[in-house]
Formats: sequence, C-alpha cells, structure tokens
Amino acid sequence: MSKILVKEVSKIFGDNPQEALKRLEKGESKNQILEDTGMTVGVNRASFDVNEGEIFVIMGLSGSGKSTLIRLINRLIEPTSGEILIDGQNIVKMNTNELIEIRRKKLGMVFQKFALLPHRTILDNVEYGLEIQGVPKEERAKKALETLATVGLKGYEDQRPNQLSGGMQQRVGLARALANDTDILLMDEAFSALDPLIRKDMQDELLTLQESLKKTILFITHDLDEALKLGDRIAIMKDGRIVQIGTPEEILTTPENDYVSTFVQDVDRSKVLIASQVMKKPDIVAIWKEGASRAIRRMDEKGISSIFVVDKQHKLKGLLTIDAAIEALKEGGWVEEILVQDFPVTSPDTPLHELIGIAIDTKYPIAVVEGEKLVGIIVRVSILSGLALGK
Repeated sequence: MSKILVKEVSKIFGDNPQEALKRLEKGESKNQILEDTGMTVGVNRASFDVNEGEIFVIMGLSGSGKSTLIRLINRLIEPTSGEILIDGQNIVKMNTNELIEIRRKKLGMVFQKFALLPHRTILDNVEYGLEIQGVPKEERAKKALETLATVGLKGYEDQRPNQLSGGMQQRVGLARALANDTDILLMDEAFSALDPLIRKDMQDELLTLQESLKKTILFITHDLDEALKLGDRIAIMKDGRIVQIGTPEEILTTPENDYVSTFVQDVDRSKVLIASQVMKKPDIVAIWKEGASRAIRRMDEKGISSIFVVDKQHKLKGLLTIDAAIEALKEGGWVEEILVQDFPVTSPDTPLHELIGIAIDTKYPIAVVEGEKLVGIIVRVSILSGLALGK
C-alpha cells in the first residue's frame, strides 16, 4: 500500500469551481477557463502515489501548481475534487479533530521561509510541535536535543534564530519536523532561499539523513538539478497538470513531450547517470582455478591485453595482463601476486561525473563491484557514449 495516494485531485480558485471542473473534463485549458470565467485552475486532476521511504519530488516552474498541490496533501488548502489517502485513510473526508491528529502524528512540514519563532531559543523552536502535543517538558527537551545533534546543531540550542545563518536556520526547521517523528515529511521549496553552496550542503545533508531515517518525503522544487539529485521519482507539473512521472533517468533519457524535453535539454547528464547505466557486462573473465593458459586463450579470442580474474563465486581477485600471464605460463603456473591490484574500482551507483577523470587517467577498465563481486566494467567509450546518447 502506498504511503500517500493522490487520486484525480483538482483545486479551482473561484466562485463556481464545479463549472470549471466541467470545463476541464471537456478539455479546456487553464488559460481558457481563466479568460472565460475568471477562475484559476491550481491543480488539474493530479494522480500519483508515494511509496514508503521514498523521496518523491514534484517540480515545475512558477505557477505550475506544485506548491498548491503539497498544501492539498495536508489540507492547508481544501481540494475541489478527488481523494488524498495517507496510509489508506482519505483525509478529504476527515473532520477537524481527525485532521489535526493525522497532521500531528503523520505529516511534518518544512517551509521555504524557515517559519521559526524569533523570540524562542533554538531548542524551544524544535520542541514547539511536541509542546503543542502536550509532551512533558523533560521528554520533549531530550528529543529536541537528539534531533539537533542529528542535523549538526549540537551546542546551538540556547541561540536565537537571528544568531544563525540561513542554512543553520533551515536545519532548525528540519529538526523541528524530525522531532515530531512523523512518518512523512512535506518539504515546500525548503532549500530555495539558501545560497547555492549552502543549498548543496543541505541537499547532501538530507540524503545522508534519509539513509538512516527512511522517511517518506514529498519535496517541492522549481530546480531541475535539485529534483534529479534528490528524487527517487519525479513528477513534472505544467499549468496545474502532472505531465510526466518517472525516475531521474527516465525523465532525462525518455521525456514524454516537448515541454519535458526542453526542460531537460541543458542538464549535465554526468551528474544524473550512474555507473550501472553505462557499464557493460564483463563477458570475458578468467576463473582463478583455470590457470594462465586458459586466460591467454580468452584474451587472444577477444583481442585484449588484460582480463579480470574472479573466483567461482565471481568475487574479484585482480586483473591479469597478457605479459604476466605469459610469464606465469613459462614458470609452470601462477600465483595471486602476479595480479594487478591498482586498477580503479567503483560501485554501481557512483555518479558518472566522478568517473570521467578516472577513465581518462587509467590504462585499465574500471571494475564495477557490488558486494565484492564483479558486476560490470566501464571503459572510456562507455562514458562518452552514455553522455552523448543519454543511455
């Protein structure tokens, strides 16, 4: 079951939203409806799901409807139509008390403008949600201190918000949401107000935290690079509609229409593609127990001068050059010491941009290893063709 499930949700701002809905169903555009009726289509029949532990990014330009959509998720804005299910519960049908309860227990919010209380200390700000819930002072202080340490702000608990930098203030906002220990984090342009370097640090911090916290995160941004970096999946919005949902790789390599194609045309593919997408299967390897003569024949068949050596479980032992193999054959056998060990090794999820310099400098293929097993190799041409073709 999806953690968040959104079904055909629309939001119309105006006096007669049902009329606008009928026009949408007939295929009229957002601009047409605004011109004819004066009503604004905020969100147009949006449908998507967010899996538990996923970072799901909704992105689009100003006016695309992304911020309206995230406010519909926790009913800060009332939807005109559709269903919004949190853990299978339709919050659209909830009364005020039920809605307050689900916000407290399941939905944490991180805002673009930090929304810190200036007269309170950092500790008091982080405690605030727990205080509203009636958590005893000692317990909420302990939880707040733990959370401040998690986001790298240990020692700042007695400071005031105006004594902290923008990036540190945003960490406080994140800590406040985390302290409530909700399953879901809603992050609305959370890093957009930060300077580029601080913004990058916060993106890295969020990814690091997510590795251990495994929260379900709905993240709103207008920045494609940010979406591609953070998102397990991305929904792109235009004029209130979701025009494509996919993984970063799918968005980048198989855009569904001209709008998405234009959006992604200037993206640095090397920061999105990863090793597993450009590696090729090591169709020829030497098995350690087979000996030097078999390795030489395999290199001769493929016209190559080196070969990776693995054991029967496909665990990587090293790299054998043709010169070393011939020498071993003359000596009547081989030992592990003849294998080259100073070749580059990477994991399947390494971003391609981290491998470009390595591929240029090395004389050997890059070994892609997962759990000690050789799963692929990358040669220079694989990287260049991956960047050119977006495969």
